[in-house]
Amino acid sequence: MKSSFNPPKIIKLLFDNFIWNTSNSKILFTFDDGPNVETTPIILKKLNDLKIKSVFFCVGNNLTQYPSLIDEILSEGHSIGNHTWNHKKVTDFKINDYQEEISQFNFYMLEKFNYRVKLFRPPHGRFNFGFYRNSDKHQLKVIMWSLLTYDYKNDLKVVKFALQNYLSHNSIIVMHDSLKSKNIIIDSIQFALDISLEKKLNIGDAASCLN
Repeated sequence: MKSSFNPPKIIKLLFDNFIWNTSNSKILFTFDDGPNVETTPIILKKLNDLKIKSVFFCVGNNLTQYPSLIDEILSEGHSIGNHTWNHKKVTDFKINDYQEEISQFNFYMLEKFNYRVKLFRPPHGRFNFGFYRNSDKHQLKVIMWSLLTYDYKNDLKVVKFALQNYLSHNSIIVMHDSLKSKNIIIDSIQFALDISLEKKLNIGDAASCLN
């Protein structure tokens, strides 16, 4: 059961160039798959209310649809990570093809927002040895996670179970900036903060947590 919320230690050891936990014993909030016009604004408001800085792993196609949301994410002090251009599994591509997926995203962010992307997360958390061997070509840190909340199942009970049982001092939490989690995302964020406070855990940002 635990491995479904927190990847097995053997995987973390095999792929030790990837970042699975924070480096400063603080919790880091991350959100995948946005931006989304129906979820990003409410997530940003909640994070602002709670004074939490997060990483948004965005999808390239969504960048072009909602550029104003990217401006808002950045203006509020959050970080943006590369989640590929089309949100397809890295394992479905040939090496050159997924390298292009990553490059296209980075180029767009630099050209349109003057933002140099430093972080990458593979869609669905899927990767292989070929990707691992070539993961440093774009000079990006590959950020995985140590706590998958399953908020995309749209069941707050599952999210609460994950946080109550597996949140630790150096967790990288994954939530989703998508319609799948829309109905529970605000309560999920609040519960994550409440459990953090209950466990006397501190919350950090990308700059401090991912050194």
